[in-house]
Amino acid sequence: MKVLVIYNIDHNWDATEINDTRNSNTVLAEALAKEGFETYLEELSNPHLECILEKHSPEDTIVFNLCEALPGIPFSEKTVTEILSDRGFTYTGNGPEVIDLSYDKQKTKERIISLGIPVPEGAVLTPEEAGSWTLFPSIVKPSREHCSLTITEKSVVFDTNSLREQILLVNKELNQPAMVEDFIDGREFHVSVWNNNPPEILPVAEMDFSAFTEPGERLCTYDSKFIPGSEHYEKIETLIPAPLDGHLSRRLGEKVLAAWKGFGCNDYARFDLRLRDGVFYLLDVNPNNDISFDTSFALAAEKNNYSYSRMVKRIVMMSAMRHPLFGAVEYPIVTDEKKL
Repeated sequence: MKVLVIYNIDHNWDATEINDTRNSNTVLAEALAKEGFETYLEELSNPHLECILEKHSPEDTIVFNLCEALPGIPFSEKTVTEILSDRGFTYTGNGPEVIDLSYDKQKTKERIISLGIPVPEGAVLTPEEAGSWTLFPSIVKPSREHCSLTITEKSVVFDTNSLREQILLVNKELNQPAMVEDFIDGREFHVSVWNNNPPEILPVAEMDFSAFTEPGERLCTYDSKFIPGSEHYEKIETLIPAPLDGHLSRRLGEKVLAAWKGFGCNDYARFDLRLRDGVFYLLDVNPNNDISFDTSFALAAEKNNYSYSRMVKRIVMMSAMRHPLFGAVEYPIVTDEKKL
């Protein structure tokens, strides 16, 4: 079995972001090689994914898909998986339908509601419609993005004028509609799920905002994820496992598994929720979420005794079960490194 690791960069990114992306994907490829896979690492810097795939055969290759887009083509993460499928490749992670749904926040909310899972009250609003919104504090988000783009402390608004300004900011900077939601000022949990039939919940991570006193500060901003040295990056602590009693843990797990199954997820995903007044609200579904060595997903897997190399190996083996040749072979899955 060969593994082709593919990821994208955009030359509009700054040098630090490009270097960090290259480094994290190199670490992943080296981890797979450590586990004995014949591993190839390919960087996609233009939209011509086919040129990379032509060098490999779907008959003996699993694609470890880490592409978030075809460079230069917005909202093309779904297209990456369609190209892989059209070329006959088996790949890790979720398929085009799940990815497409996750990028449409309004449709995502509708699907979550249909599953009986609470979500924050919200709507897609234009600047002209801001005066009709009366639920404050609120948070303003892009309606078709992941990665917390444009999310800062100012994204939490307390009046109509600030609401209108943030809607305009999303419209202008990202050229897309803005989603306005009730701001759930409560504990935030990132729940990583992996495996197929049955899915398995990894130890839950809690984002600890105790260093912040104002409601608008208690959120995961873009800086908190990508800007080392920023206040949110340095002061938000990740608690794994989250300090949850058995009752809350069971309720949280029930909602997450219902969302996993209701979305039709494959291999791995992360679900972000907040707890307010005893109610868990599902904020976002992240298929093909970041699984770099320093993310909450990798840290959660480590709590279950998976080194990083064992973690990425297991993800490959999940996808291998869908391969026409490799899927016919029974592979032992080691769930505890202490047994090795």
